[in-house]
Amino acid sequence: MGTHNHHHDYNFSEQYTFAGTAKIVSLVAIVLGVAAIGYGLYTGDTMRTFANLLLMGYYFACVCAAGAFFIALQMVTQSGWSAGLIRIPQAMASILPIASVVLLIIAAGGIYTHTLYHHWTDPTLFDPNHANYDKLVAGKEAFLNIPGFFIRQILFMGCYSIFAFILAKLSYKEDLEGGLSSYKQSFKLSAIFLVIFGFTTPIWSFDTIMSLEAHWFSTMFGWYNFAAMWVSGISVVTVILILLKKGGYMAWVNENHLHDLGKLMFGFSIFWTYVWFAQFMLIWYSNIPEETVYFYKRWEPEYKPWFWLSIIINFLAPLLLLVDRDAKRKQNMMLFVAILLLCGHWLDYYIMIMPGTVETDRGFGLIEIGTAIGFAGLFTFLVMNKISKHPLAPKHHPFLDESLNHQI
Repeated sequence: MGTHNHHHDYNFSEQYTFAGTAKIVSLVAIVLGVAAIGYGLYTGDTMRTFANLLLMGYYFACVCAAGAFFIALQMVTQSGWSAGLIRIPQAMASILPIASVVLLIIAAGGIYTHTLYHHWTDPTLFDPNHANYDKLVAGKEAFLNIPGFFIRQILFMGCYSIFAFILAKLSYKEDLEGGLSSYKQSFKLSAIFLVIFGFTTPIWSFDTIMSLEAHWFSTMFGWYNFAAMWVSGISVVTVILILLKKGGYMAWVNENHLHDLGKLMFGFSIFWTYVWFAQFMLIWYSNIPEETVYFYKRWEPEYKPWFWLSIIINFLAPLLLLVDRDAKRKQNMMLFVAILLLCGHWLDYYIMIMPGTVETDRGFGLIEIGTAIGFAGLFTFLVMNKISKHPLAPKHHPFLDESLNHQI
């Protein structure tokens, strides 16, 4: 721990101004996204449009939830290195309520239009006297039913949103009041949140993504999704941090903090690959028809190149580009890898969602790219707007000195 003398070297009251090019670009991106969604619905590609909306809605919610997880993890582990950049994940966590509502609307729209979750929302599948009766799906009726689906979605995302909102609010309160009261409250809430989050995120991913293909199941799927969520969240924090630094903000954050973010990106990309391989290898090796059908679909000509490209981007790229110590300390290299991983995990979600949803009108074009751009614009607008509302430094954070003197 350092001394408070270092505080005089930095302007801890500096605030980011969200205006000019950044604001215009994010708003233009939102308009392009709306146009792409409108184009998809107008041309009759409803199934494909809703599949892309689900992809980006889920990605949006996952990245915001990763922001909340980041804050809670730093609190419970009493990590000092991250204190100086905590405002970024706080802003991400603060917009989780909006992301949750967006995802709920997409899921409801998909069920209403019979474009999402149609493998189990059709009542005839559960009727033994009907020609469409599906014994396997009917056996899962206790879990796969519309009321249960929405109750769990609202409970989980509502719970994450409340914790995220309170944790961010307590940090801003700490800035105004000082002392350790807010920090101690945050510590207790973070411990509770991590237990809830750990047990419920696998179920959240089972509901939102795995149930798109109701015949198939994998006990690895929840952790596979968690790994993708966490790597994506770390990548977003890294991108925002580097862009703010390039804009002349957050002088107190240096290459040592960047190095730590690089280690997290590197380590959890390896973890993601471990879970990916465990799921793939066990299903391939067991050769059970109802399980192998999942990968069989993803090896069809439309998806096979993307299937292997996902592994190259999400595993080989961070492995080769971030294994060197110096690479993790260079802004441009870290920015490149973080953006690459964000694209890679978009592709990862694409492979999870599309083969089991879009049974016709397969393709890769305007709808996919436009929807992704639109959600990226929406996320950027909301997060940067939130960041601009408060000083960039948590000046009364008890570990801020440790962050200022962080060296590795």
